[in-house]
Amino acid sequence: MIYKRRVGIPVTFSRRRFVTGVAASGAWLGLGFPGAARSARAAVPELRGQQFDLDIGYKEVNFTGRTRLATAVNGTVPAPILRWREGDTVTLRVSNYLAHDSSIHWHGLILDSDMDGVPGISFDGIKPGQTFTYRFDVRQSGTYWYHSHSDFQEQTGLYGAIVIEPSGPDPVAYDRDYVVILSDWSDEEPERIYARLKKQSDYYNFRERTAADLWRDIQRKGFAETKSERAMWNQMRMSDRDLSDVTGYTYTYLMNGATPDDGWLGLFERGEKVRLRFVNASAMTIYDIRIPGLKMKVVAADGQNIEPVSVDEFRIAVAETYDVIVEPSDDSAYTIFAQSIDRTGYARGILSPDANWSAEVPPLDPPAILEHRDMGMGGMDHSQHDMAQLQKPATVDHSQHDMAQLQKPAPMDHSQHDMSGMPQMELKGGSAAPGPAGYGSTVPITHVSAEYGPQVDMRATTPQDGLSDPGIGLRDHKRLYGRRVLTYADIRNLERTRDARDPGREIELHLTGNMSRYMWSINGTRFADADPVKLKYGERVRVRLVNDTMMTHPIHLHGMWSELETGEPDYIPRKHTVIVQPGSKISYLVSADARGGWAYHCHLLYHMPGMFRHVVVS
Repeated sequence: MIYKRRVGIPVTFSRRRFVTGVAASGAWLGLGFPGAARSARAAVPELRGQQFDLDIGYKEVNFTGRTRLATAVNGTVPAPILRWREGDTVTLRVSNYLAHDSSIHWHGLILDSDMDGVPGISFDGIKPGQTFTYRFDVRQSGTYWYHSHSDFQEQTGLYGAIVIEPSGPDPVAYDRDYVVILSDWSDEEPERIYARLKKQSDYYNFRERTAADLWRDIQRKGFAETKSERAMWNQMRMSDRDLSDVTGYTYTYLMNGATPDDGWLGLFERGEKVRLRFVNASAMTIYDIRIPGLKMKVVAADGQNIEPVSVDEFRIAVAETYDVIVEPSDDSAYTIFAQSIDRTGYARGILSPDANWSAEVPPLDPPAILEHRDMGMGGMDHSQHDMAQLQKPATVDHSQHDMAQLQKPAPMDHSQHDMSGMPQMELKGGSAAPGPAGYGSTVPITHVSAEYGPQVDMRATTPQDGLSDPGIGLRDHKRLYGRRVLTYADIRNLERTRDARDPGREIELHLTGNMSRYMWSINGTRFADADPVKLKYGERVRVRLVNDTMMTHPIHLHGMWSELETGEPDYIPRKHTVIVQPGSKISYLVSADARGGWAYHCHLLYHMPGMFRHVVVS
């Protein structure tokens, strides 16, 4: 299956094929980097200044006891940390020494569209043996990251962190500063992972229900209730343990390139305040982070300063960043513990005043089980409903369809389409003031009903508010363990809201999918068949997302901020990536202040081929 390579999303292309190409073309491409893989505890290299030369090439690495080929920048995985200063103009000359096209996207940065780094939308990509020069003004400060937007290169190592120092005084006080890059590595080729998911979506899930689980449920709930619940899940052909598509069965979870066995090491001295800049650069892994024995003061979200929030634990989705301040005691070492959402593994680091000290690694929390609320059915009486009929679309005869054709992009002319011509409806009653998920407002809504058909296997009938939900697997942690968990409702921007206008219209988008066929879409339409989302330059819009699936989706809008509606209109937090919980809804405001074409997509790499849109601001 081949997808729109031109728009920076994955295509099937075996690494074995391009390794063969390396041998044939290495003489003129100068491919690869010499030397062994970086030591597990060696610091990630840093580059500072305004002029940078970044070389993308192949690199042999060994994270599992077996040597594999990675995609590296300047010979390292993760790529070098780039440190800039707000107000500077940076120039980055990126040379591609791979045997196929590459690119770099500057995630979360506000810049001109032609510098955004998405092939087919921002530019044509970087051809083998060629150099592309990125040049832009640095208009913000904080913690961000960069990664490839070509093929599956992000999964194979092309990711790195960006730290931008503020032009004025930093509102956050600290003595020591560490970047903590989380990622996931597999010895399998990413094309093979994707092919397996397409054939069997639960291929990597080894936590399905067993006979022992059935007996325990009968003892706890009784035979009738257990039978009813099992029948419901069987009718829907879904699993209540489907938390991650790709698990620790194939993934090794990394922290700054160090495996859990080695652990990354960060040293500190007595009395220091330590700033930890967490970046989730994974392809598919959502992490839950805690440091046993230490409170974390969250001071920034997605690079933006927030009013400090003291927590014991927080969830960081793929592509999000969080900065925290910790004040460790010099008589102890501490474990930075990042467990995957499905509890099949973890990444870890050590904060210590002494390089010879270690710290105990806590056990993984029990895996969570999906509930009615994660199907968008919370608060309903389901006793009279046929669950199969409630959640599944009307029967469609697909016998005449060629599924291979359904997966291929059809050439489309989008030039005549205009989102403003779509059906609109007026919401009556309520207040025009922004509220949770935008409900109760009176502005027009641009809404396209999520379609049924091969792309959709369920709908959220009563989606829950995702703003104050810490997420599946974290909801009872205060009661069970005494751990306070961060939620989006806790985040309040440190600066006043820049654009205080009410939105002129709302756009409602449903995140949809067919899990058994591993097809992802928006409003029931995969990217290859979708029209662009058109915004008028200067307008203020509310984007309302409804997650009709039982997966957690981190949604990223390029080029513009997503301003969460938290009930604090004067201090709305700005994010570049927003978690949409299973069966939930969430809304944010967007000021369309960046002309050009922009990508908009789920940041789970293997969801991106379908759950993707082209946004045009004109």
